[in-house]
Amino acid sequence: MTSNSFIQITFYIVTLLALAKPLGWYMARVYADEPVGLNRLLAPIETLIYRLSGVNPQEDMRWTDYAIGLLIFNLLGFSAVFSLQSLQAYLPFNPQNLAGVSPDSAFNTAVSFATNTNWQGYGGETTMSYLTQMLGLTVQNFVSAATGMAVLVALIRGFVRRNSDSIGNFWVDMTRSTLYILMPLSLILALALVGQGVVQTFNPSQTVPLMETVSYEQPKLGADGVALQDAKGNPVMETVEVKQQVIAVGPAASQVAIKQLGTNGGGFFNVNSAHPLENPTPLSNFLEMLSILLIPGALCYTFGMMVGDTRQGWAILAAMTLVLVGLVFVEVPAEQSGNPALAALGIDQSGGNMEGKETRFGIANSALWAVATTAASNGSVNAMHDSFTPIGGLVPMWLMQLGEVIFGGVGSGLYGMIMFAIVAVFVSGLMIGRTPEYLGKKIEAYEMKMAAVTILIPPLMVLGGTALAVMLAAGKASVFNPGAHGFSEVLYAFSSAGNNNGSAFGGLSANTPFYNTLLGVAMLFSRFWLIVPVLAIAGSLAAKKIVPVGPGTLPTHTPLFVALLIGTVLMVGALTFVPALALGPVVEHLQMIGVEASK
Repeated sequence: MTSNSFIQITFYIVTLLALAKPLGWYMARVYADEPVGLNRLLAPIETLIYRLSGVNPQEDMRWTDYAIGLLIFNLLGFSAVFSLQSLQAYLPFNPQNLAGVSPDSAFNTAVSFATNTNWQGYGGETTMSYLTQMLGLTVQNFVSAATGMAVLVALIRGFVRRNSDSIGNFWVDMTRSTLYILMPLSLILALALVGQGVVQTFNPSQTVPLMETVSYEQPKLGADGVALQDAKGNPVMETVEVKQQVIAVGPAASQVAIKQLGTNGGGFFNVNSAHPLENPTPLSNFLEMLSILLIPGALCYTFGMMVGDTRQGWAILAAMTLVLVGLVFVEVPAEQSGNPALAALGIDQSGGNMEGKETRFGIANSALWAVATTAASNGSVNAMHDSFTPIGGLVPMWLMQLGEVIFGGVGSGLYGMIMFAIVAVFVSGLMIGRTPEYLGKKIEAYEMKMAAVTILIPPLMVLGGTALAVMLAAGKASVFNPGAHGFSEVLYAFSSAGNNNGSAFGGLSANTPFYNTLLGVAMLFSRFWLIVPVLAIAGSLAAKKIVPVGPGTLPTHTPLFVALLIGTVLMVGALTFVPALALGPVVEHLQMIGVEASK
């Protein structure tokens, strides 16, 4: 690793950790309904929202009512996005006159944005109208992120409350998450991005002259669309000159801001954050990359404040950060070492593997982004993951397979990590023959069953979906790369959908009825079959009394617990996915270094 890369990575991590405490403090006060400085401006709007929607903000909910409200709200969001896509040809703000989206693609996209996954099987600038992008996708970026944050807050209340049958009010938690946290941060980031050159306009695509005319030859077609041939049967060629370029524009900055802050990841343009109008400069790249992990990291401090012991939040943040940094220092050297297969062809690899990367970002920022986006359930990309080295592709794939708990999505990452913490204290309890406790609540059979469900559902979706895809003709028809890399592309797709990430290996043609449907089902199960058990645990914990700390209680804020938590996460991930990874990126890596060995 170069010194320049080390400095950039260090600056990023230090900035991220420095912002965790102030933002975490602010969010804790928001959820405690304490003054935060914006109350005079936003409190009347909040009150109006409750009045118009008929919500009593003082009324708490049982966990079952909380879950039902959440599911109904997200079903309505899914329906709205599906309808907007299907009818966009007849709706305003469609300057390119784009047609309605096919039912299977509309289903996949609606599920994707409702589940905070933002997997995209389409090109945004050629598929979605401005209205669909703004009213459908951008709105879902806000509310799907707020949903995850609401579930986390409900779980925290489960630890804090005693002998209670309620865990809060879903409508209040979601409203406050959106109004006081996501919207102000998004406004600030959007203005900063516009200042860096991210486009924000309602104008249609712009046609501009090229600096230099581009000429190329292509087969000449007859009136029937068939290539013409000369007397010898060779195709008749014609010279084509291109003097203009059509540049897609649109209201991108507003969507880019919340896609990063809400760990959504869906790009306004097809190439996502590699697009020069979505991420034009190194500074915009740093701001977007920082915002990916900003709220998930700060929520750890929020967690500590709300349970009355900030050391608990710092311990979880430390576990997340150690895993993240460790994998960054695997990812960056893997990409900087280049590809021996290309070197064998005489292609200079002294600068590392720059295939699929933007020169304005370089290897360090491309690799760091790949780790951050797959750690955070974000899914946005500023480089082509499909062009990474085998180890460079394995790291982001495995980060997703760990369950999106290394920072993870806003809210969802932390409540996922808390599920692993419950498993960790249960294992430690077995070691000493004592009923395990976490944050003063006994962890019993019910909590363990629910925690097991949340941990095992994503692997089931990933491995089961991958197995179906590589067995069925409809799944194999979209795989254009033979051998191990083709398998890696399929495994990456289901790892992404099964953990609500949204990034992809671009070599897989996934916009087909088969993949749109199967990946959509995986996203649905991996979002809501985890949320419901988490809320069930919250309800169970809230009904329990606080257990005083005793000599047999495992401290959950010490370096020992941090190590135990990291070990639990890595062990589950390794035991579950190493066999599948061995068939894909591991085989690819052995084939790659085999080229060097045979020289």
